[in-house]
Amino acid sequence: MMMKCFSGLMLGLCFLPLLMVGQELPDVTSVAADLEVPVMVMDGPGAGKRVRAVTTGWEGTEVHHALWLPPEWKRTSKWPVVVELAGNGGYKNKYGDVCDGSVAGCRLGYGMSGGRGMIWVCAPFVEVAGDGAKRNAVKWWGDVEGTKRYLKATVAEVCERFGGDPERVVLAGFSRGSIGCHYIGLHDEAMSRLWRAFVCHSHFDGVVEKWPYQGADRGSALERLRRLGDRPEWISHEGGTGQTENYLKGTGVKGDWTFVAMPYRNHTDAWVLRPIPERARLRAWLTEALK
Repeated sequence: MMMKCFSGLMLGLCFLPLLMVGQELPDVTSVAADLEVPVMVMDGPGAGKRVRAVTTGWEGTEVHHALWLPPEWKRTSKWPVVVELAGNGGYKNKYGDVCDGSVAGCRLGYGMSGGRGMIWVCAPFVEVAGDGAKRNAVKWWGDVEGTKRYLKATVAEVCERFGGDPERVVLAGFSRGSIGCHYIGLHDEAMSRLWRAFVCHSHFDGVVEKWPYQGADRGSALERLRRLGDRPEWISHEGGTGQTENYLKGTGVKGDWTFVAMPYRNHTDAWVLRPIPERARLRAWLTEALK
């Protein structure tokens, strides 16, 4: 098992929770943001725009994703692609952290690239209503098979229409989306083959077995984990990653994992919008993962 922890000048971040026993971690808002996520608009795709998009074949539904093409985008080039899965909607905590579960509310992929050099797709979980109408699910997985179909078709279309490089597609997610990197992204062999690397922030598939959905148990999670192989995976969490590290050690599976403890108390992806060392390390990790 390859496990890496980034170090500061004197002390590794992996030991951060031990160093701050009895202290509350600072709030992420104590660092001013230097990025603002572009608003998703109703418009045709184009360089420097984030638009509401619908994958071919799904036009008669309410299912949609958000598509960002960087300002320097040209169809004649090949572009890495970050596909992001959102956290659960309806979330709010005592620190003011919120998540609405929408594709428009995603931030992780934009901060990973700074909006440059990569196509960014915020993909939905597909839900089927009682009347059969299909729409984006703001909580949990909705219709798993429908979600998988939409994801596969969306990745293929982004690569075909906009020059996405199918050999450099990264799956990323926060909270529900972080669990979804494995629960959906490694759900079967066909899904697994889509991804070059994974970015999982805050929660991890298999660590908690009592989530309210089928397949949350560790036996099922282990089957998915085994599909990861030697692909690189970034794993971060507010305060520390100890639970996830212990879980992975107990599986006996060997992986290329990079663990980063976030030095903030917040359950949020907003840290990627701030000029902090952890964001710089994520960007360096991403550059290496895409080589």
